[in-house]
This record gives sequence, C-alpha cells and structure tokens, in this order.
Amino acid sequence: MVKVMVNGACGRMGQAVVKAVLEDAELSLTAASDMKGGMDAGTLVGMPPCGVLVSVGLDAAIDAGKPDVMVDFTRPDVVFENACKALRRGVSPVIGTTGLSEDEKASLARLAEETHTPVFIAPNFAIGAVLMMLMARQAAKYMPNVEIIELHHDQKLDAPSGTALQTAAMIREVRQSMKQGHPEEKEKIPGARGAEVDGMHIHSVRLPGYVAHQEVIFGGLGQTLTIRHDSINRESFMPGVVLACKKVRSFQGLVVGLDQLL
Repeated sequence: MVKVMVNGACGRMGQAVVKAVLEDAELSLTAASDMKGGMDAGTLVGMPPCGVLVSVGLDAAIDAGKPDVMVDFTRPDVVFENACKALRRGVSPVIGTTGLSEDEKASLARLAEETHTPVFIAPNFAIGAVLMMLMARQAAKYMPNVEIIELHHDQKLDAPSGTALQTAAMIREVRQSMKQGHPEEKEKIPGARGAEVDGMHIHSVRLPGYVAHQEVIFGGLGQTLTIRHDSINRESFMPGVVLACKKVRSFQGLVVGLDQLL
C-alpha cells in the first residue's frame, strides 16, 4: 500500500487525484493540503468521508500524514518549493504542475540524489499524449518541417504548455536544427508566428471549453501529417497519475516523462 498526499487538493486536478487515490485498492490517501483547506477530502470530491482533513499548511500535512508520495498540481510559482520540502522529508514528489525551469529541475535532481528520494515530473499524465509525443519523434526523422499547436483552458498559467515543450525536445533528438518558413518572412504583428524552438514554431491557444489538446503538424512535398491528442476531461490523466504513485519509489534521482514508466 502506497501512502499518498495530494497537494492542491481543492483544485480541479487535485480533486480528480483525490478521487482516483481513494478508488484505487493499492493506494492510501493519508494527507491532503490546499490554501482552501478545512474539509474532509472524501466529502470534497463527493465521496463518503475518509478521515483525511485538507490542511492549509503543506509542512503540517506531510508531518501528520507521513506519505510516501506527494502528488502536486498547484502553481508554477510554488511547485519548486513544494517539491524541495517533500524531498527533505523523504517524500517523493509526483509533479504535474508545469513551468519548472531547467535550473529548478537540475536542483531537484541534486536534492533527490542527496536525500536518496526519487522525484517524478510529467509534462502530461495522459497515456495518449505520451504516445502522441513518441509518434511525433518518429515522424520527425522523415518529415522535419513541423509546427506545434497546443490548446488549453483559459485558466492555464504557463505558455507554451509543458507538453508542447517536451514534444519539441523529443523532436530535437532526431531532427537537425533548421530554419522553417520563407527566409525573408516578416511578422506584421509580433508573435504572429508563435514561439520558436530550434526553428520549430509553437502556438498556444487559451479558450474556455478546452481541457488539454495538441496538434503536431508535419509538412512535406505535396502532403501533410497531423498527429493530435485530446483530453476530453481530467479523468484522462488519472491512470498516469496512479501509475506514477505506484512506481516512483522504485526509481532513483529525477525521472521525467510518463514514457519512462510505461
């Protein structure tokens, strides 16, 4: 039985994680925290009371619940500090909050080694999204001209999404750096061509009604190839979160990407 804490339990993703943990026979919810704490975690997600009160303080929740794993779906500006607090207490962070810088990831990797406590980061917990990224990397070997369009709900704080950045990073593994588009093209409005990563362009859409979606569009002579993934609701992420909770303690150091667990 893996003891799990959910940080950011009152958010939309946090509530979905609480429900998924309570419904899994191999996981035990022992702690939950959120700035809007104060109620039973089971009641929060429309289930019978489970005896775990959502705490306002992260430190108090860790000390009281003594979890093995802390799932974090909070904010980009606090996730690094949250993960450091967990690692120093021997708790493995499973991080779904995007926005960590490369320097912060490197710091977490060092702290994970120092504390002998593994940490897991996933830009996307949907298994279909992982397959999309793997397929995109394969396609880029043969069709190097590519652009990425990611579409999310209008409350998402970071852009581009972690999934888009991870997709670009995986494509860079097999694609030589190249400038795309006309060499003399000019943006009439700054940003019209989106963000540029190694010659690829990434476009971010933020609108109500979306959850998490991405298209990777490849162009070749007389043809295009589109690989698209759609998360219709937040339940799509839960099998990946549950899998990470069960497997993270079997690794060492920093592990990035759900594909490492499949």
